Amino acid sequence: MLRPRLTYYNIGGGVVAFSTTRHGGVSKDSYGEFNINPYCGDTPEAVSENREALANELGIQPDHIVLPHQTHGTGIYGIVPDFFLLSTEQRRASLDGVDGMLTDMRGVCIGVSTADCIPVLLYDEEHHAVGAVHSGWRGTVKGIVAKAVREMGRQFHTDVHKLRAVVGPGISLENFEVGDEVYDEFASTGFDMSHMARKYEKWHINLPECCRIQLIDTGVSPQNIQMANVCTYSQVDDYFSARRLGIASGRIFTAIMIR
Repeated sequence: MLRPRLTYYNIGGGVVAFSTTRHGGVSKDSYGEFNINPYCGDTPEAVSENREALANELGIQPDHIVLPHQTHGTGIYGIVPDFFLLSTEQRRASLDGVDGMLTDMRGVCIGVSTADCIPVLLYDEEHHAVGAVHSGWRGTVKGIVAKAVREMGRQFHTDVHKLRAVVGPGISLENFEVGDEVYDEFASTGFDMSHMARKYEKWHINLPECCRIQLIDTGVSPQNIQMANVCTYSQVDDYFSARRLGIASGRIFTAIMIR
């Protein structure tokens, strides 16, 4: 029986939060072993088998694992009971162009797919609500993490000072080399680049720290933010990295579920 190897986060009682690793599945080559993302070129059979193994691990039905088709935008979608009344095709269409999800439903695992970009999990214990956000460099510049926090306040009356967050596995400053145009976009957004960036031959940006600061700027208490401190580029044996493996490779699934 397949059993995916997960990295769990202790974000609070009543939820399970985790990132998948590359271990414990049936995918092959640059998708090996464990990938549940259907949009990156892996075989449908492997994706389905891996998804079922994760569902067994979580004790839920496979269709209660929800992941969107991300486009590096700022689209955020709320998962409500009516979502599960939709057909498979309707669900897929609803999640197209979505880079963040929120829900207060129990037994529904929402998550985002990454392979160097930064996943961020949110947990409002008071109102039993959760969020999962995909924050690549484009999404970070566009403020998707801050948008998700504000949306939790709007939908669930979340007190941002009590909100808990995990900044998951992603590429580190040492390995995130960017061109001047990317540096300029971050600088124009208002990030303190003396803190966020370092110049080697080219600029390098600390993307996880950008997400952390964005959380703090929205009012999240620093002590409520947990950093995974995993560099996907340097730890490619355990986590997928598009910069190391190419775009045609598997994805990490970082997710949260209310029990």
